Amino acid sequence: MKKMKGKVIIFSAPSGSGKSTIVRHILELYPDMEFSVSATSRPPRGEEVHGREYYFISNEEFSRRVEAGEFVEWEQVYAGRCYGTLKSEIERIWAKGHVVIFDVDVKGGVNLKNYFGDDAFSVFIKAPSIEELRRRLVLRGTDTPEAIEERVAKASEEMTWQDKFDFVLVNDDLQTAYAEAEKAVAAFLGK
Repeated sequence: MKKMKGKVIIFSAPSGSGKSTIVRHILELYPDMEFSVSATSRPPRGEEVHGREYYFISNEEFSRRVEAGEFVEWEQVYAGRCYGTLKSEIERIWAKGHVVIFDVDVKGGVNLKNYFGDDAFSVFIKAPSIEELRRRLVLRGTDTPEAIEERVAKASEEMTWQDKFDFVLVNDDLQTAYAEAEKAVAAFLGK
């Protein structure tokens, strides 16, 4: 099952770049757009709920589903933590006639763009600097200092992938980022 049907919009960014905030904003503007909930083998953080932020499954279940070919894309993002997009999730959204919107890590975004080709619009969001990214992660308050440093190191590497996206958005001022994202999405959808 390579090609299904419909359009997809992919938002990717290093952790702390404001990706989820911008995705929520776009979803509010488009009632015919629906968030693709990713699967992960990591445990929930804070107030996360199974089926809302992620489908939380065990490493064993994740491996079984990979072997069964149930993912459009997947990867081990951090040691012992896998993330992926279930084919059934895309089919569920397209069955309603909705556009799929993704909020995924950078490698996942590139993989999804490669998979969906011209039916996909990929957006790379970045903070204005690595220092600002670190500050945002600290303020978020969901990670240990060690986890923050791991995310900052990963972000430095992820920044080198931005040319693989259709559109690069610098999130320096949130209102400006909203406006730029709105314009880019509308152009892709032909609205």
